[in-house]
Amino acid sequence: MAAICVFCASSRTLDQRWLDLATETGAELARRGHTLVSGGGCVGMMGALADGARSAGGRTLGVIPQSLVDLEVADLASDELLVTDSMASRKTLMIEKSDAFLTLPGGLGTLDELFEVWTTATLALHAKPMVLIDTDGFFRPLLDWLDSLAEQNFLKTAGRDLLTVATTVPEALDALESRLT
Repeated sequence: MAAICVFCASSRTLDQRWLDLATETGAELARRGHTLVSGGGCVGMMGALADGARSAGGRTLGVIPQSLVDLEVADLASDELLVTDSMASRKTLMIEKSDAFLTLPGGLGTLDELFEVWTTATLALHAKPMVLIDTDGFFRPLLDWLDSLAEQNFLKTAGRDLLTVATTVPEALDALESRLT
């Protein structure tokens, strides 16, 4: 099957519902036979995501910079853990190792990863599918702003349309799978 990269929060102070969403996502990826590619952390939603995948028999590939390994937040239980020299090289390697991208709720790091993948897609540097899970309207303000960018011609409609929005994990994975070649 596919290597699906999931971007999400690594905060240790999140509500349980976000950790549950990450666990569900990892488990559903594994049930469908996909490999999880993640940021290689063992905390927050990132850790719950990897644990969910492994609990359902899935393969996990983590990509993490040495600076985070030094902070002892690396997912040492990963089937494969790739250590990079920087956050920038981490993103590049995650893009290279993945067939598709799924974004869960998160903060600045999650948005940075999403925008990196999305921007490179708009530049035709890859044609890998991207889906954002908008659980409980988490991303609604961002999506409204992005739509306003398109309305003002700061974002081409074709570029905006590269990002699919789903509200549930099964809907998101169905959308990704339908676009995988």
